[in-house]
Amino acid sequence: MSRRRFALRTFGCQMNVHDSEKVASLLLHDGWVAGDPETAELLVINTCSIREKAEHKLYSDLGLLRSWKQERPGRLVGVGGCVAQQEGDALLARFPQLDFVFGTHNLRLVPALVASAEAGLRRAETAERRELDRFDLPLRHPSLSTETPGRAFVTVMEGCDMFCSFCIVPHTRGREISRPALAIVQEVESLTADGVVEVTLLGQTVNAYGRQELRRGRAEAAGTLPFAALLRRLDAIPGLRRLRYTSPHPIFFDDDLMAAHAELRTLCPHVHLPVQSGSDAVLGRMRRRYTADDVRRLAERLRTARPDLVLTTDLIVGFPGETEREFAETLALVEDVGFVDSYSFKYSARPGTTAAEFVEAVSEAEAQSRLEALQALQRRLTLAYHRRRVGHHTEVLLEGPSRKGGQLQGRDPQHRIVHIDPDACPGAAPGRFVRVEIAEATPHSLLATPAVGGIPLRLPASRSGVAPSSR
Repeated sequence: MSRRRFALRTFGCQMNVHDSEKVASLLLHDGWVAGDPETAELLVINTCSIREKAEHKLYSDLGLLRSWKQERPGRLVGVGGCVAQQEGDALLARFPQLDFVFGTHNLRLVPALVASAEAGLRRAETAERRELDRFDLPLRHPSLSTETPGRAFVTVMEGCDMFCSFCIVPHTRGREISRPALAIVQEVESLTADGVVEVTLLGQTVNAYGRQELRRGRAEAAGTLPFAALLRRLDAIPGLRRLRYTSPHPIFFDDDLMAAHAELRTLCPHVHLPVQSGSDAVLGRMRRRYTADDVRRLAERLRTARPDLVLTTDLIVGFPGETEREFAETLALVEDVGFVDSYSFKYSARPGTTAAEFVEAVSEAEAQSRLEALQALQRRLTLAYHRRRVGHHTEVLLEGPSRKGGQLQGRDPQHRIVHIDPDACPGAAPGRFVRVEIAEATPHSLLATPAVGGIPLRLPASRSGVAPSSR
């Protein structure tokens, strides 16, 4: 008898990607095996509601899945993530082909929801859970494959208490809650023992980790630490080569975190700093709680602590009421700070947010024009930074073949994509480090050749004695 197969589709941020990994691991522990939608008996869609386009993509997918289920009786469809958290039972009512729904706090219930669906019971579990047991998941299953061998995400906190006027996250992810530091340390120790060398800490406002427990005098009872202290604990773990975190909020950078960037051996010289706008007026309407000059000063402090540090950002154009002058202030901030990359989007109103009630809309044509101008500036800044890297040596953690094919792709400490000719680097494989010299710059990536002595570095063997790159 063949084993049951599942497939996953994921939309949205790195938190969603990691949540999908958790769901996959749970299903593997429950006896399922990973497959593709063509052969799977179970399809789980992990959703995003930050922008309207992603939500509509889910509804389109669910419409098409009627025929997928009809092709093989007994097939199941589940939906999780932020749209599931928002809509809950309404999704079951709207889409009869949907078998179960689970919210962002209920990942651990997925095997039970699948079992209920197999018994013919359609369920939605979207209750917000403040209990720490929402983080109590089994260790990553040994057969869980990832797109980036040697790298792993680790959740340190979830939720957000900032309530920016445009953002749905506090409604879909709930209020801030931080994991005990010991649980985080133990998870990273387990990952490094299994061959992981790069860990990215995740949280909606990741550098707010532990702040609510500290503010309420419950840090000791909750087992949390200030964020910089957590970084120092993780930095001491043998086998960990790189440590990253995303996404921080600009107002939660303190002196200890600055010092950590100057002192910790594993903390990478890259900070993704979502600023959203360079206009103080727009930032006020967004309820971001800082000014453009605050961002300039923060960038200067970070680069003083770590001169080779790279800053990237998130930006929204066409926010309600944004004038041409206010947009020009965003362009000025991007150029002044010298962001090396950015994720930029046209404003998308989300139901339930304060900004959705703002009436001074920017036209679609104007928002598109501003987006194109911003992205043109960003391409120029990115290319200028990449050209400054030509001739320098760096170390790349290989991920696998590049999307365009014919080359290997990896990331350097600054999180830049680096391409390498595999013929010039025999023995290189995903999950290995290779020392390279940057040979050429493009607007999107760096091209490199192995440096003198740049032999691929083997990762530690996993507990099973098999190198992670051979998975």
